[in-house]
Amino acid sequence: MEVQQFHYDNKIVQKFLYATLLWGVVGMLVGLLLAFMFLFPNLTDGISWLSFGRLRPLHTNAVIFAFVGNAMFAGVYYSTQRLLKARMFNDVLSNINFWGWQLIIVSAALTLPLGYTTSKEYAELEWPIDIAIAVVWVVFAWNFIGTLLKRRQRHFYVAIWFYLATIITVAVLHIFNSLELPVSALKSYSVYAGVQDALVQWWYGHNAVAFFLTTPFLGLMYYFVPKAANRPVYSYRLSIVHFWSLIFIYIWAGPHHLLYSALPDWAQNLGVVFSVMLIAPSWGGMINGLLTLRGAWDKVRTNPVLKFMVVAITGYGMATFEGPMLSLKNVNAIAHFSDWIIAHVHVGALAWNGFLTFGMVYWLIPKMFKTRLHSVPLANFHFWIGTLGIVLYALPMYVSGFTQALMWKDFNPDGTLVYGNFLETVNEILPMYWMRAIGGTMYLIGMFVMLYNIIATVRSGSGVEDELAEAPALARVNSRRQAGEKYHTWLERLPVRFAVLTTIAILIGGIVQIIPTLLVESNIPTITSVKPYTPLELEGRDLYIREGCVGCHSQMIRPFRSEVERYGEYAKAGEFVYDHPFLWGSKRTGPDLLRVGGKYSDSWHLNHMYDPQSTSSGSIMPAYQWLVRNEHDRSAVQDKMRAMVTLGVPYTDEDIAGAFESMDAQAAQIEQNLYTDPEFARSYEEQKQYARDNGEEFIEMRNREIVAMIAYLQRLGTDIKVEQNTEIASEKR
Repeated sequence: MEVQQFHYDNKIVQKFLYATLLWGVVGMLVGLLLAFMFLFPNLTDGISWLSFGRLRPLHTNAVIFAFVGNAMFAGVYYSTQRLLKARMFNDVLSNINFWGWQLIIVSAALTLPLGYTTSKEYAELEWPIDIAIAVVWVVFAWNFIGTLLKRRQRHFYVAIWFYLATIITVAVLHIFNSLELPVSALKSYSVYAGVQDALVQWWYGHNAVAFFLTTPFLGLMYYFVPKAANRPVYSYRLSIVHFWSLIFIYIWAGPHHLLYSALPDWAQNLGVVFSVMLIAPSWGGMINGLLTLRGAWDKVRTNPVLKFMVVAITGYGMATFEGPMLSLKNVNAIAHFSDWIIAHVHVGALAWNGFLTFGMVYWLIPKMFKTRLHSVPLANFHFWIGTLGIVLYALPMYVSGFTQALMWKDFNPDGTLVYGNFLETVNEILPMYWMRAIGGTMYLIGMFVMLYNIIATVRSGSGVEDELAEAPALARVNSRRQAGEKYHTWLERLPVRFAVLTTIAILIGGIVQIIPTLLVESNIPTITSVKPYTPLELEGRDLYIREGCVGCHSQMIRPFRSEVERYGEYAKAGEFVYDHPFLWGSKRTGPDLLRVGGKYSDSWHLNHMYDPQSTSSGSIMPAYQWLVRNEHDRSAVQDKMRAMVTLGVPYTDEDIAGAFESMDAQAAQIEQNLYTDPEFARSYEEQKQYARDNGEEFIEMRNREIVAMIAYLQRLGTDIKVEQNTEIASEKR
């Protein structure tokens, strides 16, 4: 049998590893800044591109797609070549994958702080970047599948199954969730509206966690844990069950993010059922990973790589137990919108993704640079300070979440809310936010220690070179199943059939859930009183999206006594039929805003945005003073309305033609309303006089961004009239 010599491409792995470390530091620094902004709301006072609402999506994107994404590519490129006994299919494709991904990350780092966002969680990037992501992902898929087809190893190992499922599913998720209608170079509207948009988004959002943060890292676990422990994987049969059950069940679970919302009950219940089922394959994978270390526990005590991996797998087990538990309706009723979810997410991110990445990097760098790790004690220090950081981050957030839920739902004997003022709950949990910031600081210190250790290791080693390898050429694969050959063993040497079956497994759940919601009108009943936004309200909604208000405020009142009493009538599916995109939110750092329209005066809203503490003592909301100062560019409103018409919003030609007149009239009315506040009128006249005295251009209040924002906020919830609540609402005002 002919033995062929070839070289593994280590340089592409080196590039991705360096990018992992760089973006890890950046993403975690932004996260730590955000943690301190809860304690010092005006820490970046007056700087729009450093505001909380704009930095939050930068943090999530940097950690998920830059840090974890580059780590995934590094691990996949390294392990795939060795598992398939072949160099990557094409070096040019490898480098396009690397540089294209870094360009996407830089684009995100520039556009998100500037306010260019779709507002859809984990999918905030605007349409040109979405296209770039799709192109780079196709390049990655092409390179991976090309390598799979030219392999010298007949059967492909379990890690390859998970990589293949990741490539297929992420492509499907990204394309369908990112269907949007461009309005300009960096502005678009989701093609879905309201309930439909929410379902598609959380079908994507949950499965972005499943197939970007989980399945590729399970593949890395199946490769690097056995390698680091020098032990075979515990159970081949368990890995088969783990893989197929996980990819089939995971895709159904997205609706558990929308329990008690306006989503139809049948879709919610499907999400609950499959979420509960998820615990079996998830824990099967955890058990398979931990038991791979059987006989190697002595090494765990001394080897920092294995320590990181053990905690990573344990974190995966904790997060995948908690996820199904949180999908139970009685638990979700307490946890949703609270800091409990923040704790849950970060156990998975910091322990599972972070620690598995750290273990992989500590194992790979010395091997690739042909040297020893600079300092094992420093790596051990990183492990312990990182572990303590996770504990000090997560535990306070659990306490905070429980506190919020209990206070939000607490009633007096006479039926009134004990804590009717939302800020009472905020002030109660501030000590927990201090502890979170300390825990995050410790985790980041560990990251810097690792960075120093890796730099010192690289300097002590030799340059990374392509690694010589040899393997016999793979004879032509007979696609027929051989006598006595087990079905899955046969399937493992047929990549095309394996990919087709994987695609079918992941598509079934999405088709069953999404198609009826999109096509069956009775699932989203209409409400005749719900009308499209006026041009000024539409512009205000875009400002609300730009500033990331949805990151702290929900617009979804659930049918609980506590929420109806606090916020007003519960949400109906028909209220959101013109919302492109939906803005239901996933966290209540501040109160729900669905029924805020008419609750406060225009002047109150202006003062609240300019100086939140002046209207709400103890508020941790940052100031948005630029909204009050900036002139509002309304030149694109007609293009926006035409786009909405394409998406089914019933604007008439007359509505579009008269958009500017409509905006002027509504803005003038808001300006007049502001004058009813003597304090505002005095301040406004002083501003005019100052501008005249200094020869500066004065922007009329009706032309400023804050007026459009007020128009939108005052519209919220006013389409729904509930007779029995009229008297109560009047008393509250």
